[in-house]
Amino acid sequence: MTNEKIRIKDIAERAGVSVGTVDRVLHKRPNVSKKALEKVNKALEEMDYKPNMYASALAYNKRYTFWCIIPKHASEAYWEEIEEGAQAACERRRDFGISIRMMYYKRFQPETFVKATEEVLRQKPSGVIVVPSTLELTRKFTDQLHQNNIPFILLDSYMPDLRPLSFYGQDSFQSGYFAARMLMLIAPQEKEIMLMKQMLNGNVASKQQENRETGFRHYMHDHFPEVVISELDLPLDESRDKYDTLLERFFKKHPLIHHCITFNSKAHIVGEFLQRSNRRNIQIMGYDMVEKNAECVRQGSISFLIAQHAYMQGYECIETLFDAIVLRREVTPVNYMPIELLSKENLEFYRRRNIG
Repeated sequence: MTNEKIRIKDIAERAGVSVGTVDRVLHKRPNVSKKALEKVNKALEEMDYKPNMYASALAYNKRYTFWCIIPKHASEAYWEEIEEGAQAACERRRDFGISIRMMYYKRFQPETFVKATEEVLRQKPSGVIVVPSTLELTRKFTDQLHQNNIPFILLDSYMPDLRPLSFYGQDSFQSGYFAARMLMLIAPQEKEIMLMKQMLNGNVASKQQENRETGFRHYMHDHFPEVVISELDLPLDESRDKYDTLLERFFKKHPLIHHCITFNSKAHIVGEFLQRSNRRNIQIMGYDMVEKNAECVRQGSISFLIAQHAYMQGYECIETLFDAIVLRREVTPVNYMPIELLSKENLEFYRRRNIG
């Protein structure tokens, strides 16, 4: 007998219990005796009954609000793709009452993360997606989520001690290691390489960027220990003229540098400067398929980009919360994104919106 033809009445007759008892078991409601539960479960197993979880979820007619806590960002940024993916997944599941709300904080201002998380807790979310701040601050928030039985997903930086429902992002150490290997395939004779950072009080924006640099330096130490890695720290949110002045000074001081790398999505700051100053013998390698980076790849001032599938991450985070909370399915706890290398030749074949 197919699952569609199995009626609650059939299960009740097989188990020797009432239709109401079967209904309570199927929908995990209370007030079912241990003996009755065993009878119903045995009948379900014998009849190979598999519940239609979609139909059950629709029948409940509940509303679910998921909150996404991410860094404040400009348009056409990496985080915007995360939002677009999450919104697309919500649209796909709108019949189940799924909606997404965004909450923003400033990367280098921990108090804004605290304020954002406190507001999200006040809203009593069904589930949460969070890009972590420091481990200490994030733990305070996730401990409260655990206390309130609110599932959460970590995005961008993996902190397993926080016991998330799931994680989405790249294996950042491997990503940095891979980036170093790819860079040195085109720069095997170089004696010096620029590492561009954007920091505040000696800290980069995320644990992910820190781990990428660790992976990068491991590869360089193992395979190119003689290469000098010269760091340039570009201040956050400065004017183009300010960046141009710092970059001009740096390249005059380091005339042997022809290759640069950064582990954030701002490679275009250097790429655009190289175009304006007509330095065709210097290139930078960076992360993320944002439009400004893509245009620099087309123009030749960025040699490679490593893509993170930001749109897919946002989309899959919502799908995972949907599976776990609405359909009550088991979900995959760790989800590493592909590490993909984009160049001028394959850039236009990369699709951000490749799901949904």
